[in-house]
Amino acid sequence: MKKSLLIIAILFCAQVLFAQKSDSYDVGEWFRFEMSYSGWMKAGEATLTVNESVYKNKPVYHIVGKGWTTGAVSWFFEVEDRYETYIDKRTNMPYKFIRDIDEGGHTKNIEIEFDQDKNKAYVHNIKHNRKAVFDTEPNIQDMVSTFYYLRNNLDVQSLKIGDEVFVNMFFDEENYGFKLKYLGEEVIKTEFGKMNALKFRPYVMAGRVFKEEESLTLWVSNDKNKIPLRVKADLAVGSLRADLDAFKGLKHPFKIIVDN
Repeated sequence: MKKSLLIIAILFCAQVLFAQKSDSYDVGEWFRFEMSYSGWMKAGEATLTVNESVYKNKPVYHIVGKGWTTGAVSWFFEVEDRYETYIDKRTNMPYKFIRDIDEGGHTKNIEIEFDQDKNKAYVHNIKHNRKAVFDTEPNIQDMVSTFYYLRNNLDVQSLKIGDEVFVNMFFDEENYGFKLKYLGEEVIKTEFGKMNALKFRPYVMAGRVFKEEESLTLWVSNDKNKIPLRVKADLAVGSLRADLDAFKGLKHPFKIIVDN
């Protein structure tokens, strides 16, 4: 009898803890970013939208990211990118990823379906009419779902400056060990006022776009939303900065610092 009561108590506590779990985002969340080149020239805009959908009879978040150049920059380097991911609402694991980009004539059109049970990625390179199957690491993420996965699962309370977080990610046709370094807290000025932010250094692949692995810096809000406030990147030529300038559909209150 005592054992039965103990099991019931454990199950009750687990249910309470699960009920108290609060995700950082939900359907209807939308962000818009303004991008500037080398600190002064307006370069473009980008949006991130969380939609609701069903993928193979499973409820999912359908997240769409778009980016495009504007103004003078588009005269000599036109960009029109679209990224999509379908994420299981319960596990935060992606089922499908789409990358359709045109960056100054450099184009890619790739669709990837993930079998999370068998650890497989089924890649369809539409541009080159090529299909292939790759082994993946367990609990694999794509380049968009990684951010949303970290928003829900990263325990920022236990982070110390210099700590690194690792996520298994599949990029185009290869497994990639995504690494994120925590740089500490910082108060930054935004379009909406001063905000407490968490500062990170995502490690990227150096080469055609980025100057080196540590070329990217990310600031996210230090609240339950964990929304991206600013991204700065040192490129092979010049630098790029993206600042959040509009949003809607946040799951939690948006907190700014009010000066006395």
